[in-house]
Amino acid sequence: MNKMFVVLASLLLGLCTTVTQAQSFHNWAPTPPMGWNSWDCYGPTVTETEVKANADYMATYLKKYGWEYIVVDIRWYVGNDKAHGYNEKDAELSMDGYGRFTPAVNRFPSAADGKGFTALASYIHKKGLKFGIHIMRGIPVEAVKRNLPILGSKATARDVYTDSIQCKWLRDMYTVVAGKEGAQEYYNSIIDMYASWGVDFIKCDDLSRPYHAAEIEMLRKAIARTGRKIVLSTSPGETPLPDAKHVQEHANMWRTVDDFWDNWKHLKEHFDVFERWNPYRVTGGWPDGDMLPLGRIGIRAERGNNRMSAFTKDEQYTLMTLWCIFRSPLFFGGDLPSNDAFTLSLITNKEVLGVLNHSKNNKPLFNKNGLVAWIAEDANGKDKYLALFNALDKPDANATTVNIPATWSELGITGKASVKDLWSGKQLGEFAGEFSPAIPYHGAGLYKLSIKK
Repeated sequence: MNKMFVVLASLLLGLCTTVTQAQSFHNWAPTPPMGWNSWDCYGPTVTETEVKANADYMATYLKKYGWEYIVVDIRWYVGNDKAHGYNEKDAELSMDGYGRFTPAVNRFPSAADGKGFTALASYIHKKGLKFGIHIMRGIPVEAVKRNLPILGSKATARDVYTDSIQCKWLRDMYTVVAGKEGAQEYYNSIIDMYASWGVDFIKCDDLSRPYHAAEIEMLRKAIARTGRKIVLSTSPGETPLPDAKHVQEHANMWRTVDDFWDNWKHLKEHFDVFERWNPYRVTGGWPDGDMLPLGRIGIRAERGNNRMSAFTKDEQYTLMTLWCIFRSPLFFGGDLPSNDAFTLSLITNKEVLGVLNHSKNNKPLFNKNGLVAWIAEDANGKDKYLALFNALDKPDANATTVNIPATWSELGITGKASVKDLWSGKQLGEFAGEFSPAIPYHGAGLYKLSIKK
């Protein structure tokens, strides 16, 4: 009897600990994270100077609107990478004696003498911002070749790896086999190092498709043991829907699509993708529609050349409206100092960002052959938000708009409601029965409906 009681108590304690940890890390991202990521503009070649310039801009123009993360994307450990792909032929890798990648000093001079990203993170923290990095799942192939020791273990790199399920699009890493001696210790060792640098956000790539549950769990354990509030984002997508519950319990963000670029086909696909993922959003666990390819992108990127986003202004309103009504994380992909006035206005609208951060009960209302509506409630449940999208292609050059009616019966409204256009800030008046604004092709509208009692 006593033994059974001890076993049950132990199981309950373990369950409570798991729940507490989940609640704890979900609290680190109570609203969808907002930040900048270097990928869309600099690919695998961003430099310390460029990162600082974007941090300076964010601190000056965006921080007061909730933007806070500065993320250095892929292959910061390669000294001679290139745009339009990766240098895998003769990559100059920076690595310590325990098989852990370190920043390439020619690109990040403050990393000299083994300092890692400590100085860069400090620079960003002093501006009231948070610092993040991209990593690849697994252990470096080079560490296995050299059979380097694993810090905190008697095992070596060759003891924990397998070359099966290797990433198909970048061959820097091998899979770490969960359960082998040294496997968890390897993940502990890299996360400990990142925490010592001051990292606040980790985007781990080649993790979501195929879905690597065991390595996600090792990452979660490694982050938890540091005591540092490191937000975890998994990539790329689409994360398999059958694994939605698992990723909810281990990550703060997870990708719903592959890399998203500035073309209408990619953007239009998000209507179906977000409808699919809408049931799986939880506070602190956010389905991620990927970075926003807005502003000046392609400077030294994987795809395309130096350009301002190819999205039209109407398409950019669609993008921001859809991401906010769905409550996807917002990570700006363009070079912030290159922003024009329109791009800045697009990402600093307080009421639109208020929908992202404070709405609830968000859901699609209808999709009538490309005329789409989403609804949500404000934080108090008193007023409603209505997003309307014209996802149709123009039938001819003279076409400009389509009226999209949303009826009070569909919205669950009786009586009258005053309507405010959140993008323009204009009060549009009182309406009864329905609201039917004219929406441009590929465009969107976002409205607050204040219900009259």
